[in-house]
Amino acid sequence: MKLGIIGSGMIVQEFLPKLLEMPGLEVVGIQGTTASLLHIQEMQKTYGLAVATDDFEVLCAAGIDTVYVAVPNHLHFDYCQRALEKKLNVICEKPLTSTVEEATALAMLAKRQQCFLFEAITTLYLGNYLKIQEWLARIGKIKLVQSQYSQYSRRYDAFQRNEILPAFDPAKSGGALMDLNLYNLHYVMGLFGRPVKAAYYANIEKKIDTSGVLVLQYPDFVATCVAAKDSKGIFGGIIQGTKGCIRSLLPPNVVGEVVLELNDGTREVFDDGMGKQRLVPEFTRFIEAINANDLAFCYQQLDQSVAVSEVQTSARRAAGIVFAADKEEAHVK
Repeated sequence: MKLGIIGSGMIVQEFLPKLLEMPGLEVVGIQGTTASLLHIQEMQKTYGLAVATDDFEVLCAAGIDTVYVAVPNHLHFDYCQRALEKKLNVICEKPLTSTVEEATALAMLAKRQQCFLFEAITTLYLGNYLKIQEWLARIGKIKLVQSQYSQYSRRYDAFQRNEILPAFDPAKSGGALMDLNLYNLHYVMGLFGRPVKAAYYANIEKKIDTSGVLVLQYPDFVATCVAAKDSKGIFGGIIQGTKGCIRSLLPPNVVGEVVLELNDGTREVFDDGMGKQRLVPEFTRFIEAINANDLAFCYQQLDQSVAVSEVQTSARRAAGIVFAADKEEAHVK
């Protein structure tokens, strides 16, 4: 895989050194904004990249076959669409898009072009999460599921001063549901599929959700997804069944140690230690799939991303949270 990176934010700065060490992958170049050009040129020198540019076309012409889109949420659709139209494979940071209409359009385009399109959602690829999937059958009939991720955002202080950064900007597809609660939603839907119905009860300030509870109704149980960017709280997950429970001890983006506790006293603990390198397992799987041309796996994951986007979009709109992208659906091809 020959990779071009679009974006130069915190996640790129954190993960780029690890990307350079991954087998089967060559990082060719990086694209930033005109304002960040000096910064990405420094990154180019530091990491020995062939290209550093503020021009998407220049990056695409650098011999890449895959792009990693790591820009603000509202820009995901445009960059993914442009890359897929050039028959480039795409790995896009979560959320895949601002709306389900955009997600559906990209999925159709990727399949038509026979290109890869992955949403980079760490949860689904972590060994500890896969262990939860393995344990599920042992805890009997599921009764309750909870996933929680509350983390006070430094940007919330600025938000209170009326400095609206992308994380809290409805024009840029911000808010708690699009960020922290998306991990919760993938955590639950990755285990149990699409709910019968969903409702989002949000704390809304200045037209954006700063925290909220997403309630997912399944035929035989209820799941709650709690996320906050305006307050500190607990995190982790618990799945309660008639024969026992499964607990994960860290936020759903890293999962952390998982514990199985059965009614008969059995207790098992598992931790593969990859929580601190949470981005590595997903990229390892993406590289394997792309290099092996495993489109079937990609489209299975892509269909899941679209299903999650559908629940997320409908719940958000029903809660009265309106994005600029909601008004631009006529432009979605």
